[in-house]
Amino acid sequence: TAKVVVQKRGACDGCNAKGTCATTPEGMEISALNPVKARVGQTVKVSLRPETYLKGTMLVYGLPLVLFIAGAMAGKNIGEKYMAGVNSDVVAAIAGFSALVASLLLVRIWSKKLESKTEYQPVIDEIIE
Repeated sequence: TAKVVVQKRGACDGCNAKGTCATTPEGMEISALNPVKARVGQTVKVSLRPETYLKGTMLVYGLPLVLFIAGAMAGKNIGEKYMAGVNSDVVAAIAGFSALVASLLLVRIWSKKLESKTEYQPVIDEIIE
């Protein structure tokens, strides 16, 4: 692997996450696989496989959303059937947010495991200069 400094572009100025992005004045430093044997100082093209990007997006955004909705629906049903005298909407909200928190913990655990797999790492595709 190689350490690559990804330079900021004009798109960074309009990005809502620019304050949370871990960048240095030179840019953001990432680790990338180096099959082209790039050397220090060379300008390179780095990419992430589209299917990897899609899997990551579904893991980070899709799973919490699905579990939040499923938890809320389950909580609503449990509240109506087994908790007479308690507002089922409150039970739904508690169950939904509990499922959301659990899903975020799962995402964190899975992302730690997946970041070491080469299929989820950026790749240096070519040397530009």
